[in-house]
Amino acid sequence: MIRVPLVVLTLLALTLVLLPFQLIGIMFDNRLQRIVPHLFHRAVCAIIGIRIHQVGQCGTDRPMLILSNHVSWLDIIVVTAVTPVVFVAKHEVASWPLFGWLAKLQRTIFIERERRQKTGAVAREMGDRLTGGDTVVLFAEGTSSDGNRILPFRSALIGSVHHALGSSTHHSSITVQPLSLAYVGFGGVPAGRALRNKLAWYGDVDLIPHMLDVLRAGAVDVTVSWGAAVAYDMSTDRKQIAREAERSVRRMNAAALRYPPGRQSAPAPETADPVPGVA
Repeated sequence: MIRVPLVVLTLLALTLVLLPFQLIGIMFDNRLQRIVPHLFHRAVCAIIGIRIHQVGQCGTDRPMLILSNHVSWLDIIVVTAVTPVVFVAKHEVASWPLFGWLAKLQRTIFIERERRQKTGAVAREMGDRLTGGDTVVLFAEGTSSDGNRILPFRSALIGSVHHALGSSTHHSSITVQPLSLAYVGFGGVPAGRALRNKLAWYGDVDLIPHMLDVLRAGAVDVTVSWGAAVAYDMSTDRKQIAREAERSVRRMNAAALRYPPGRQSAPAPETADPVPGVA
């Protein structure tokens, strides 16, 4: 009972300390707007008790689009703690109390999924962010899962890759890197199917009760697996990019759940396979 209010108060203090620096970064469009959220989420991981085990590493080539599976609100914290990124989120998030404000501070790109005619505009914004120096994370399943499976990747917003190339005079390719998030421990014990289901935030699960349950648990272990970063040019079909990324994430996710941190015979990081239409 004491842990939750202490965590909340610490997070509030951390937010108030870093808020002015983030506002300055956004106002003057400088590196602070990317660095501050990265530092903030690293601190959040330490406060909540999120332990991250990485397999492979984020690529260094830019522009970069990261295609990831989606399990929980924890994903935002975990990925940003690992590397500075911006996310694509459903439009409703922007109107959520507190969380919508935090999402805007992290410069989230919002999409109205129910209005297909808006997809092109969001893809163009993603493309502009990519060529402007941001690393963009797209939860390619389009929704969150139960943490035990990977849903099919959607390709519509991957068209942002083509837009980025078409509008850029400096880039002939865009790097796409698959990312797997696998929650392998909860409350200090290995997470089987049932515990992963409790960590997952999906369906009609209420956000606040779910967050309180996670905070009470005191420890979350997650394996972050990076797939091979591949540079795609304009000749590559967006559906092909989605298929390749989905296949990679499925492979990495299965390996992470089978070999949690500390186990022997853990899988090596992925290497790129030859893909037609790749620069």
